Amino acid sequence: MIHGFTLWLTGLSGAGKSTLASAVAAVLAARGLRVEILDGDDVRTKLSQGLGYSKEDRDINVRRIGFVARLLSRNGVVAITAAISPYRDIRAAVRAQHESPFIEVFVDCPLPVLVERDRKGLYARALRGEIAHFTGINDPYEPPDAADVIVRTDRQTVDESVSAIVRELERRGLIGRAAAADSSLVEI
Repeated sequence: MIHGFTLWLTGLSGAGKSTLASAVAAVLAARGLRVEILDGDDVRTKLSQGLGYSKEDRDINVRRIGFVARLLSRNGVVAITAAISPYRDIRAAVRAQHESPFIEVFVDCPLPVLVERDRKGLYARALRGEIAHFTGINDPYEPPDAADVIVRTDRQTVDESVSAIVRELERRGLIGRAAAADSSLVEI
């Protein structure tokens, strides 16, 4: 029987969650696993349309993402989420509802680096007070107390971050180790 699991990437906007989700998904798919990415922006427009950015609405959105990830993972699919998911209590609740393994990855990047990287100008607008409820500026982000994996996207390349995640999945026995000839799959 094929076992699924959920790989939950959390972090501030622009930290690299979506980039890492896509890169890890490519590695896992190349190893023959069925993978689905639940990107926070996509889910918000398709599954959570109409929700705002209050704590209550954010919690509903994260619970919906968690519900879909739970369904996928218990049916043998690797569900990779890439969502800010700013509140610890909701992430913990989503983890508790999973029957399948749940691996929390903190995609850590300091706020000054994110402001500097800000290609969309969102941080600049939030800092000027033009965007309310912007996580990390005028709404809180609660980093995980004990993430299963921490990647520092201000210090690590995408390949290094992906390798750290893949190594942890291998260590836990959730995926097999890459064969020597296939080791390039880990180093995207």
